[in-house]
Amino acid sequence: MRFWRSFNHAFAGIMYAARTQPNMRAHLLISLLVILAALILRLGRDYVVDLVIIIAVVLALEGLNTAVESIVDLLTVTHHPLAKTAKDAAAGAVLIASIAAVVVGYLVFYQGLINGGQRVYEAVASVPSNIAFVVLAAVAIGRHFYAIDWAILSVIALTHTAHWDHLGRGPGGAIFHGAVDNATGVAGLLMLAQSFSRTRPPPDRSIVFIAFTAQESGLLGSEFYVENPLFPLRRTVGVLNLDGLRIGGRTRDV
Repeated sequence: MRFWRSFNHAFAGIMYAARTQPNMRAHLLISLLVILAALILRLGRDYVVDLVIIIAVVLALEGLNTAVESIVDLLTVTHHPLAKTAKDAAAGAVLIASIAAVVVGYLVFYQGLINGGQRVYEAVASVPSNIAFVVLAAVAIGRHFYAIDWAILSVIALTHTAHWDHLGRGPGGAIFHGAVDNATGVAGLLMLAQSFSRTRPPPDRSIVFIAFTAQESGLLGSEFYVENPLFPLRRTVGVLNLDGLRIGGRTRDV
């Protein structure tokens, strides 16, 4: 059972990298096209083995790059030069492998085509002419709809708000310091912003954080934003307002 569970974890890691990393998706697509081309051209077994090895190296390094990025994001709260160095070095390793893959691919296909001669020509001639068109059209359509879906979601905003002002002095001269209402709300807003900045994968929708003023004077700050929004209101799917957080300590029930 533990043996098969380890396979599940490995496949989950591959799916995570493919889902969250555009470069991994690009590598997978290019790898598939390269393998299909090698099979269609009926390249020799040695050439196919060379292609599989270099593809595996590139994909494995891309997976390690994803792991390094996740670990760095987990262990760092603020920007740090060493965190940037770690990410850059991991990305550099992938770049080196990718360049090597291009060189190997060129040499393999060139030598394979030269050595294949008539056999390769017959293999290419036997492929129906509409297959290449269908493959290219499917790839183009898929990328088109993916780009549209991402573009639509990225301009739809979920807004988090709080107000950082308070009444000041009340009737009779009482002073309202605003530690609870609403310094706690602003603190919660900042913590949410920090948490979302470290979330991997990042949210598909835009996440907006706004601290209003002049709320206690008649909601003037939020009213001004509604009249002059940074993001179109019709693309704002919701607003979560933090107007004071509990200060009584940890709770057992919600």
